[in-house]
Amino acid sequence: MGKLILRDVKKSFGMAEVIKGIDLTVEDGEFCVFVGPSGCGKSTLLRMIAGLEEVTSGEVSLDGREITGLAPAKREIAMVFQSYALYPHLSVRDNMGLALKQAGTPKAEIREATDRAAAMLGLEALMERRPADLSGGQRQRVAIGRAIVRRPKLFLFDEPLSNLDAALRVQTRIEIARLHRELGATTIYVTHDQVEAMTLAHKIVVLRGGRIEQTGAPMDLYHDPDNIFVAGFIGSPQMNFLQSGPLGLRSDRIGIRPEQISLTREADASAQLQGRVSHIERLGSETLVYVDCADQGLITLRLFGAETPEVETRVGLKLNTGQMFHFDETGQRIR
Repeated sequence: MGKLILRDVKKSFGMAEVIKGIDLTVEDGEFCVFVGPSGCGKSTLLRMIAGLEEVTSGEVSLDGREITGLAPAKREIAMVFQSYALYPHLSVRDNMGLALKQAGTPKAEIREATDRAAAMLGLEALMERRPADLSGGQRQRVAIGRAIVRRPKLFLFDEPLSNLDAALRVQTRIEIARLHRELGATTIYVTHDQVEAMTLAHKIVVLRGGRIEQTGAPMDLYHDPDNIFVAGFIGSPQMNFLQSGPLGLRSDRIGIRPEQISLTREADASAQLQGRVSHIERLGSETLVYVDCADQGLITLRLFGAETPEVETRVGLKLNTGQMFHFDETGQRIR
């Protein structure tokens, strides 16, 4: 069992409060992802759970046991860092088994545990190599293997893929998802990458300024954001935000996703907006078209198909009004 509960958890550095009262439950076996802009507190919160940062006030419990004041080694938690944190003079096998060795685990059990983790991660042929002889992706798998052999109640990942190139990020993301399905362990994962969050998470926690803005399943946050911040943060390309007055709507602002806008001729009566195509990005399966709509600013469209207008063409934009999001003057969603 690995149910994690945070109760009114706060963190201050001197007079600066950076975590401002977090209440959160991560269920046993759940894959929970913390996302938010730089400086929102997601890595600090993860380090507080791990015991690497002191909790100023509040309570952290794991599997029904309060761990707020426990040393990291006594929390039954394993953490995978962005920097891998491997010992350069040790082999892959010794890096993976070091925590068990320090705990006095018999050699036969250590070998069995490291062999089992290596088989999961495809590291069998690399066990006697040292970190300097490995690629970045292989080093990350060793760091994950080191966490697996401890058989913790909770896995913590702090932006583990940020040092990898694009292709390796995709491959390693798939491996992490597969490992979670096989191990069934409770996992908390910090990232700034929305794609990682949307594809890995059972539950996403969106943070801003040390507070939780919204918690929910990935597609729930995409289709049903509580406020303008979450609406703009979840989704790539970002949601378009428009002044509603010129459109004859009563809400202060409206939001609409790029795929909910279609192109028409500038003079088409069905078009609510007109503008000039300023840039086009052809991505293969989809095309992003950026249209300068004067007072409404730059509007992004996601189109599927080969035909697109040329840059500088005047066009009309038809908005799917049934898929608009309405927000009040404080940025809260009007439902």
